[in-house]
Amino acid sequence: MKVLVLNCGSSSVKFALIETGDGRDATLARGLIEPIGATEGTASCEIPGGRRRVRPASIPDHNRAIRLALEMLAEPEIGAIRGWEEIEAVGHRMVHGGDRFQEPAVVTEAVVRAIQDCVALAPLHNPHNLSGYFASRGLLPHAAHVAVFDTAFHQTLPPKAYTYALPHGLCARYRVRRYGFHGTSHRWMAERYAELQGRPVEEFKLITCHLGNGCSMCAIERGRSVDTSMGMTPLEGLVMGTRSGDVDAAAVLHLMQWEQLSVERMDALLNKGSGLYGISGISNDMRTLLEHAARGDERAALAIEVFCYRIRKYIGAYYAVLNGADAVIFTGGIGENAPEIRRRVCESLDALGIRLDEQRNRAAVGREADLSAEDARTRVWAIPTNEELLIARETVRALESAGRQTR
Repeated sequence: MKVLVLNCGSSSVKFALIETGDGRDATLARGLIEPIGATEGTASCEIPGGRRRVRPASIPDHNRAIRLALEMLAEPEIGAIRGWEEIEAVGHRMVHGGDRFQEPAVVTEAVVRAIQDCVALAPLHNPHNLSGYFASRGLLPHAAHVAVFDTAFHQTLPPKAYTYALPHGLCARYRVRRYGFHGTSHRWMAERYAELQGRPVEEFKLITCHLGNGCSMCAIERGRSVDTSMGMTPLEGLVMGTRSGDVDAAAVLHLMQWEQLSVERMDALLNKGSGLYGISGISNDMRTLLEHAARGDERAALAIEVFCYRIRKYIGAYYAVLNGADAVIFTGGIGENAPEIRRRVCESLDALGIRLDEQRNRAAVGREADLSAEDARTRVWAIPTNEELLIARETVRALESAGRQTR
């Protein structure tokens, strides 16, 4: 089955065409359309082997963006499909499914209403995810459409892990609890690690680290998420590119009072003006910060130190939650491509059985690798994430569960 995977945000549409089913997986093409709302944007698409097509485009809305994606997939230079009718299903990344969705769902009017009901929990994401669904449904009416939720993997969290120590009635009324995000990425790491070991995922205790501009960690026991660092929103947890991560709520109130900040301005400060960028005052890009730190910039060095220290604290916490771990796994733009960050995170964790092999760690950039010293009790791996493939597989699985014929 040829599945179009769509990740529709406020300013871009990422897409991938994947053929999956019957134990076969092949990524036929992937691309990016951005920025949404621009008269002078860019549409790009590439296929395995390096053939790439880039063209300027006007991109007023998601409908035009997805149309451009479909047109490029069928262009002779790309040749991923001969016609749009070859696309049998569309897998939609949906950020927030609240506590309603523990599995992917074939999109119906009832499912759309349930996703709309979660807009208050993810006002910056769900509306754009839905815009992509409505646009693609109009362009591909023959295809089946499936919603795959970032939050679904974390619906196995026990109450002790997802409950905030706030008045219970208020939390119940306004659905305030830990939901967690990056679920497809954490699940991919766990299942891929088990596949590499040739054993069922249920046999492992894993600590997974998704480190990019957005960062989160997860404690996974027997294939189930039992704790995760992001909370009701993607703001909680680790230091990120521009998000603060964990911060004393009283510090937020203090700043709002003394700087006379509105809720909107404080929200922007926490989500767009904090994190690595906020500490360094330079950039949210780890590569830039490493370069500046190497030249003696103290704030860049501090931002990196705080970033790594917070991850190390969470590794210790999740080691305790799991009562031991078989492996720590890194993924994401930083996790896959920054050996220096992995080294700093893992140093001084010998008591947990974590020791890196320096040569293996330095050599592992953008590829799967065991980074551990030979005698390390807790293994450390780098596993590049493949959320698109997991979404495609989940799309096929949801259709099979619903009794739809796939091939």
